[in-house]
Amino acid sequence: MLDSLTVKFQNTFKRLGATGKITESDLETALKDVRVALLDADVNFQVVREFISDVREQALGQEITQSITPGQQIIAIVNQALIEMLGGKSEKLFSPKNNPTKIMVVGTKGAGKTTLCGRLALRYKKEGARPLLVSTDFDRIAAGEQLQIIGEQIEVPVWVEEKQTSSSKIAIRALEEAQRINANVLIIDTQGTLSLDDDLADDLAALADTFDPSEILITVDAMTGQDSVTLAKQFDEEIEGTGIVVTKVDSDTRGGAILSVRKVTGLPIKLITTGEKLDALEDFHPDRIASRILGMGDVVTLVEKAQALSSENDIKNTVTKMKTGDFNLEDFLQQMQQMKNMGPLTGILDLIPGGKQLAQQVAGVEVDNKFMARSEAIVLSMTLEERRNPDILNGSRRRRIAQGSGTSPAEVNRLLNQFKDAKKMMQALTTGKGQGGLSRILGL
Repeated sequence: MLDSLTVKFQNTFKRLGATGKITESDLETALKDVRVALLDADVNFQVVREFISDVREQALGQEITQSITPGQQIIAIVNQALIEMLGGKSEKLFSPKNNPTKIMVVGTKGAGKTTLCGRLALRYKKEGARPLLVSTDFDRIAAGEQLQIIGEQIEVPVWVEEKQTSSSKIAIRALEEAQRINANVLIIDTQGTLSLDDDLADDLAALADTFDPSEILITVDAMTGQDSVTLAKQFDEEIEGTGIVVTKVDSDTRGGAILSVRKVTGLPIKLITTGEKLDALEDFHPDRIASRILGMGDVVTLVEKAQALSSENDIKNTVTKMKTGDFNLEDFLQQMQQMKNMGPLTGILDLIPGGKQLAQQVAGVEVDNKFMARSEAIVLSMTLEERRNPDILNGSRRRRIAQGSGTSPAEVNRLLNQFKDAKKMMQALTTGKGQGGLSRILGL
């Protein structure tokens, strides 16, 4: 996520850290680099201007402490300014009540709006709610059919009408259906657009008046930059949104949308989508996103993902093994299998402090599903004894494993080297020597 921006920030801070003392001239040079990096990322010009002004004011207005280097203090100031740019604090999605909680989803055509409706329904269902999905989009071909397919996948009912009519009339009948089936969350998918014309604006405004939604969520496509942000502002002016959802954050985007939309619209970013799976929906935490942008990882989110897939005892046992160095290839296999359920490996590396650099440093690593599949095949071709005691893997054993897994001895050797590197990194994280302090976060 935002890889290009992260690299530019890290290069700037690296140059600052090379000097023992930072002059006002050094600061201005660094701020110029940061400004260029943000503009290249398609961040709104006025937002960049305010950001640079805030950082300059804070940097010049405070004493440099003796406990950290000047470069580290500048990073801390930039980090805080990023958090404020992104909204300062996280704001939660509306919780369902006994009466139907009504959610209206609007936004850019192609932003993943219909899929977002399914993601929301799945989330509410996991929380114990009873959602009903509603389609009012007659503009896009097979929009209703797509919502029905998603509904079948997550086992959530869908209200679709065959004849085109106003969104308001569909909403009234959908409310009646919700009462009939005892649904307590209604999620309405609306027509997407690339430019908000008067007819669509009037239809959405009428729907909002009739439907009286608890949430009006405006989708913003992270891949379209300022165009999507401008349209989001138009939507808000017409129907008064309650929050923003930034989609496709996992894509290799410049980042302008996610960094601009809060300041431009005044609305909080409530959610982001981070993958193709329907459960790839995350609460938006400004502090965590700022940390990712600066290349410092997001260990808290990583832990939350792991906790969703493992029991507390399993996590404690794994952490204990990491601490003691008793982490073997059998454990490595288990972790790889869990990681596949956590989303793309690139997304996981985003969450690990120094994860991107680690991927770059290890020659020949392919950060994709094929790499995961080959690695899994190699470990599964080992005997139980070999997995638990990799030190016994001599040349003949490695050749046998390569043959059994359909790989080469070089790939087997590469996996074993990566296992050793991962083991060292995990031990550092759990003992508190690494940047994350994983044991402290887990309370172990």
